[in-house]
Amino acid sequence: MSFPLLTATAALPAIGAVATAAVPAARRTTAKWLALLFSLATLVLAGIALARFEPGGDRFQLTESHAWIKDFGVRYELGVDGIGVALMALTALLIPFVILAGWHDADPLETNSSRWRPTQGFFALILMVEAMVILSFEATDVFLFYILFEAMLIPMYFLIGGFGDRAHTGSDENAAAQRSYAAVKFLLYNLVGGLIMLAAVIGLYVVAGSFSLSEIAEARANGTFSMATGTERWLFLGFFFAFAVKAPLWPLHTWLPNAMGEATAPVAVLITAVVDKVGTFAMLRFCLQLFPEASKWATPVILVLALISIVYGALLAVGQRDIKRLIAYASISHFGFIILGIFAMTSQGQSGATLYMVNHGISTAALMLVAGFLISRRGSRLIADYGGVQKVAPVLAGTFLIGGLATLSLPGLAPFVSEFLVLVGAFAAYPAVGIIATTGIVLAAIYVLVLYQRTMTGPVKAEVQGMADLKARELVVVVPLIALLLFLGVYPKPLTDIVNPAVRHTMSDVQKKDPQPEVEAAK
Repeated sequence: MSFPLLTATAALPAIGAVATAAVPAARRTTAKWLALLFSLATLVLAGIALARFEPGGDRFQLTESHAWIKDFGVRYELGVDGIGVALMALTALLIPFVILAGWHDADPLETNSSRWRPTQGFFALILMVEAMVILSFEATDVFLFYILFEAMLIPMYFLIGGFGDRAHTGSDENAAAQRSYAAVKFLLYNLVGGLIMLAAVIGLYVVAGSFSLSEIAEARANGTFSMATGTERWLFLGFFFAFAVKAPLWPLHTWLPNAMGEATAPVAVLITAVVDKVGTFAMLRFCLQLFPEASKWATPVILVLALISIVYGALLAVGQRDIKRLIAYASISHFGFIILGIFAMTSQGQSGATLYMVNHGISTAALMLVAGFLISRRGSRLIADYGGVQKVAPVLAGTFLIGGLATLSLPGLAPFVSEFLVLVGAFAAYPAVGIIATTGIVLAAIYVLVLYQRTMTGPVKAEVQGMADLKARELVVVVPLIALLLFLGVYPKPLTDIVNPAVRHTMSDVQKKDPQPEVEAAK
């Protein structure tokens, strides 16, 4: 029996979470290093999985299958296609940076104080989220995926509500109330989506007799299984609603600005760069594969919602006064682009959407973590409290600028390739949709450049006069992310080679072909 690499990649951070939580309370530094070592070991395993993946091979590779709940047909089935392995690698890559960036976020508020922020719990929860997210990218059993989809809400709830941002303008009581509100809102929105999905999961089992993607695909190919049109549409809506909440798609997005605003910067990265990707990934993995006809039926409405997300999120980002909420609304706009690419039903659009998931994770991590370093120095999230930072902390300002330019998809940085492919794919199938979506690019340039101008340029405000530049630990966090943005911006081929075969399989699932350009006959 071959080594269960996928199971090991997900199990290692879970073991690390337990080990970190068990470290004695007084040994906070030991807990931090232990969490970091487990995250790095997970990255090594994810790298091995990525290296062993053969882009031209079977659709699902490194597969594992074991009986789990026999009476209900539930199996422990794992496998990764190009999309899943890319997102698994992204998750494993980002977690060590999240841990390093949050090195002091759960330290005691005062030396020798009775008020205690459980450092061990903070890092254990991060590792537990990593384990569940990685396993969700590997799961090919619908019921197993559903359990992970819901279970990851629990550690995220405690990370948002229990370890909030210290840069709060109100009293401690008000800050605690805001954190609690954000955490509960996050939990309720996603629980409602999950409960609706549960009904659809049960319905799928009733009509298909299995939770296994491979068994359902084989039965469909053999002609022994088909769904009535109405049944397929209802089941699709149940799945899509839950994924749209997680993504998040307008109008189900309102939990995200609260959660990202009240969470620490590393946890905000965990939300938008890691956990939210499960929603868009699941649209490709489950909605399009299980319900191809319903996916095409719902496409016009979903494209309209994606366009609203793009423009609405960008417009609200332009008007924000809070740095972290601005990045949150920018992410809503970016997720609109991802969903647009998925449901444009073209190979360019879906390849761009997958690249966007990876590149958005890297660019948002870079921007949000540098913003977190900035906020921790000044103690305020308000844009108006800054000015002239580039004169006192040029490295911080420079990395902030690169992260911002990646967010607005500047050519030469990784997100540009993604956004370009999404727009090309959308325009090829729906020209009007592609044209409207380009307004998001213009608005992104406005909110990013205005943010930089108001915080980094101009006269140096007295409150930032003595601001320190990035330290060694912070540079270790930011520099690799910027290097990746530059590398994938000029040479995205390693990533496209991995995801394109999976995109072709998805296009085959929905029986769609790329529209051919119209060429006028020579006169």
